[in-house]
Amino acid sequence: MPNIHPKTTPIYQTSVFTFDDLNELELYFGQPGQSYMYTRYGNPNTDELAQEVNKLESGVGAVVTSSGMSAILAAILAVCQAGDHVLCAEEIYGGSSALLTQELTRVGIEVSFVPTADTYTLDSYVRPNTRLMLAETMSNPLLQVLDIARLAQETSRQSIKLVIDNTFASPILTKPLTLGADIVIHSVTKYLSGHSDVTAGVVICRAQEVLQRVQKVMMVYGLNLSPFEGWLAARGLKTLRLRMKQHSSNGLQVARYLQQHPKVEKVWYPGLEEHPQHELAKQQGQGLFGGMLSFRIKDEAEAVNRFMQALPTVPFAPSLAGVNTSISHPLGTSHRSLTPEQQQKLGITVGVIRFSTGIEELEELIAELETALAVV
Repeated sequence: MPNIHPKTTPIYQTSVFTFDDLNELELYFGQPGQSYMYTRYGNPNTDELAQEVNKLESGVGAVVTSSGMSAILAAILAVCQAGDHVLCAEEIYGGSSALLTQELTRVGIEVSFVPTADTYTLDSYVRPNTRLMLAETMSNPLLQVLDIARLAQETSRQSIKLVIDNTFASPILTKPLTLGADIVIHSVTKYLSGHSDVTAGVVICRAQEVLQRVQKVMMVYGLNLSPFEGWLAARGLKTLRLRMKQHSSNGLQVARYLQQHPKVEKVWYPGLEEHPQHELAKQQGQGLFGGMLSFRIKDEAEAVNRFMQALPTVPFAPSLAGVNTSISHPLGTSHRSLTPEQQQKLGITVGVIRFSTGIEELEELIAELETALAVV
């Protein structure tokens, strides 16, 4: 066979790799990373994705997983065991909350939620068995911006790990490991892949020993990503920097448009000067604020339905961060599992709509919103 030098990595769509003999098998175990045996343990496509994301996040290494949820699970199980205690920011993705309160408590991990006002003073929440705190760079869905360096100082003082979900920001805006976080996770499904055709996650670590634990959890629990998904995500990642600039540009202009519209009662977007963490977001995000925003129209289900039905091309889809704009309804989707009291406390009401700004022409997006808001 002639020498083949592909410009892009081919898809290694295989479940297993072969060895010539026992000597080669021993080399696999004696020199990790030099060859492959079983795709659940590692594959060139998923390794390429992990390496590229790790470069962007400035870690010591990364592990890719089958979804954003499995990335959160791997990160927590790498640090915690039965009898341990976990802290979690009060405003967080509903799926993260459900994982902690409905599943990890079943295997003996205790969970406490930290109110936003107490985020940086954890003395009354940390216990002798507390191992980590989970928080988001920008909270889902109301875009509260976390001062990562400040929280990292506090978690370091408390001798607990800081795990940051950086999905909404992406490493183009913020690199939490450089600000003191111990572990960063992403739903690769969102901005990193970027085209709404992949389900994947990734965990990036600051310390080698934590990375090795995450790798072990991924392998033993079978949280691995398929080769084809890894290849697709690595392909999407190549345009991340360009996409984030356009997402951010469109997001800011859409937020400004919504802010002045009489049918819109409130807009949550860090790029607006009225946002309580605007200056922090500007500094921590390198002058970019991302493509995610939320806004509230009247708190009536029928008004929300009319708005959704009047959008000519923007779909109602319970995900985010694709190149095409989409909307979601946090009360009915991402935060459905929260109690009514929790939803009310966070301000997640029926009129709140999450808007994932795509990279289309801005004039098209504004025109669509104008049409839909006219019928609210």
